[in-house]
Amino acid sequence: MAKLNGKRKLTASEIRLRVLQFIARQKNNTFNYRQVSHAIEAEGAAPQKIVALYLAELAYDGDLIEVSPGKYKCPQRSNVSTGVFVRRSNGKNSVITDEDGETIFVAERNSMHALNGDKVRVIVSAHRKGVEPEAEVIEIIEKNEQTFIGNLKVERQYATLLTDSKFLAADIIIPKNKLRGGKTGDKALVRITDWNDNEKNPRGEVLDILGRTGENTAEMHAILAEFGLPYRYPLNVEQAAAKIDAGITPEVIAARRDMRNVTTFTIDPKDAKDFDDALSIRTLPNGHFEIGVHIADVTHYVQPDTLLDKEAQRRATSVYLVDRVVPMLPEHLSNGICSLRPDEEKLTYSCIFEMDVNANVIKSEIAKTVICSDRRFTYEEAQEVIENRAGDFADEILALDALAKILRKRRYQEGSVEFDRAEVRFDIDETGHPTGTYFKVSKDANKLIEEFMLLANKTVAMAIGKPGKNKKAKAFVYRVHDKPEPTRLAELAQIARSFGYKVKDSGSSREINRSINRMLADVKGKGEENFLSTLAIRSMAKAEYTTKNIGHYGLAFDYYTHFTSPIRRFPDMMVHRLLDRYLAGGRSVNVQKLEEQCKHSSEMEQLATNAERASIKYKQVEYMGDHLGEVYDGVISGVTEWGLYVELTENLCEGLVPVRDLEDDFYDFDEKNYSLVGRRNNVRYRLGDQVRVKVARINLEKKQLDFALLDDRTLRKDEDRLGKKVSAREALAMKSPKPKKITKRARGRR
Repeated sequence: MAKLNGKRKLTASEIRLRVLQFIARQKNNTFNYRQVSHAIEAEGAAPQKIVALYLAELAYDGDLIEVSPGKYKCPQRSNVSTGVFVRRSNGKNSVITDEDGETIFVAERNSMHALNGDKVRVIVSAHRKGVEPEAEVIEIIEKNEQTFIGNLKVERQYATLLTDSKFLAADIIIPKNKLRGGKTGDKALVRITDWNDNEKNPRGEVLDILGRTGENTAEMHAILAEFGLPYRYPLNVEQAAAKIDAGITPEVIAARRDMRNVTTFTIDPKDAKDFDDALSIRTLPNGHFEIGVHIADVTHYVQPDTLLDKEAQRRATSVYLVDRVVPMLPEHLSNGICSLRPDEEKLTYSCIFEMDVNANVIKSEIAKTVICSDRRFTYEEAQEVIENRAGDFADEILALDALAKILRKRRYQEGSVEFDRAEVRFDIDETGHPTGTYFKVSKDANKLIEEFMLLANKTVAMAIGKPGKNKKAKAFVYRVHDKPEPTRLAELAQIARSFGYKVKDSGSSREINRSINRMLADVKGKGEENFLSTLAIRSMAKAEYTTKNIGHYGLAFDYYTHFTSPIRRFPDMMVHRLLDRYLAGGRSVNVQKLEEQCKHSSEMEQLATNAERASIKYKQVEYMGDHLGEVYDGVISGVTEWGLYVELTENLCEGLVPVRDLEDDFYDFDEKNYSLVGRRNNVRYRLGDQVRVKVARINLEKKQLDFALLDDRTLRKDEDRLGKKVSAREALAMKSPKPKKITKRARGRR
């Protein structure tokens, strides 16, 4: 039951009745469970969960339409709508309507050859209970610029781009005079120019030749182009950057706080070149510490509305692929003038803290400064100082480490979630080919930097977002993180329970996050560690940039922003400029324009993340291609109707055991229990099970890795014969048994 403004608690049936009454008043409005809960005064995690589940139940019965995940409307609409066309290579095209965001199926014959992202007008079939509505495109209102990546095949009369795009099933015909010198086997970027109604294939022209298919640079550029990300700088932008001088004159220094004589150093990855943050420390006469978090003053050099600024805003972020960084700013700035390199005077924007030995902030100041770094540390070098308690600037590093550990402990006590998942990295040879793998693990040196960056970001956000009594907060850029959806939390709790761990899916944020932290601590070093920590991350909402501050759930901060990485993130540049304006007493900026910039930055961040994951997947498949036929231990990391995803314990590479290869039985997908179940033998493969697999197939073009599931019964015979457990490597050495062909004779799909 739910408490109503201090009165008696609502029963579940009363909540459902109020939900129905709310829905009856909505006409064509859309709503989610939070809006409904607030409107009917069903506050708190438990009643909100009842609301969320009831809305899902109504949608399942056809009494509501789920226009997008967690967003609903009543099943009533006019039959003509406008929207954005979504094309899929499997024929499952759709339109997302403008009026309510509903996704409606469009058959290919009714598509008018609209391309992904085109603005279209459609006729929608009347909604009938139990029957999904369909739409027919009657007009393409606005065409979206479309480019595709693929391999060229040049014939005598024309050329063809063989694509593997999820947005296009047909190959693209290219006239010989539109090839830009492309040859068979080249990887090319192509734009569709026209697609007549009576033609099966679209026509296009080559925009750029990326290189030979299979060459590392060509493949990395193809990944960037696939997500619409730039892979080179325009010449005029490079030239504009080259004209910029450091310009650290006596006049510039005089207008800043001079901290060149304070012990200062950077701690970064060993391959980093863009050092955008440094730490300084000195002891004050009262025994307290003065800690400086110094950030490259990028906006001193990149002025608003210049060519450089527009390019940085368009890119919004640096992109980190497996073997390279595509910087947001040209290297003359990112790795040169702005980078806080040792023994060079640099202009910085700083948060300066007076802290006692218990890491309490006595006072803080945000100021323009000039520094000179004394030393560049790699994380490994700083970690060695921490572990051996000796080395360059040992006293300073150990003092910062002690303060950081107090800050970190306090943050977790206040409800911050402790995500500390190992990340796989590759050793790359001179051709870009992966030769080995290793794990990137966050140690004390990494956490030291993290804590002081978090403190600076939080301090800046509070300075603007919480200005004090009788003062109104001005428009600002916040980094926010919403609460998890109750259904995702419930799923995490259920799966964790199956492994013997308890995760709360209701209660206060602090209680829920503490239970997640306990689970993450308990799984350390166990087979299910990577799987459950990944699942915990996926249960969380995505962080984003916005002017609407709702706090940061994962960090348990009421105010948070991004201030500390302006070399590689445009939102940090926005924050620096807003600070300049507001600290000088300037008026609030236009909120709507700022929100648009925030939205663009969030979208570009997601594209960059997708590109990074695609590059990792490509290198995983490329690496495992050198290990075809080898046997590995792994954990089932995903279960779908088309197969089992298995993550290898040794290197975290993930591949698919296709359901079509499971031939000993007909397997059904048990969605509720995350498993495939054999109809005859009742063998069950479930999420988190430890399995042994053989590397069966790779497809670099599709970034697909297939495993074959091995029959443990055969392996047990070898174990009995040897009198010990057989590892994956030993199984290989004994010419391990052939894969257990376990596929379901049903349509397997990815």
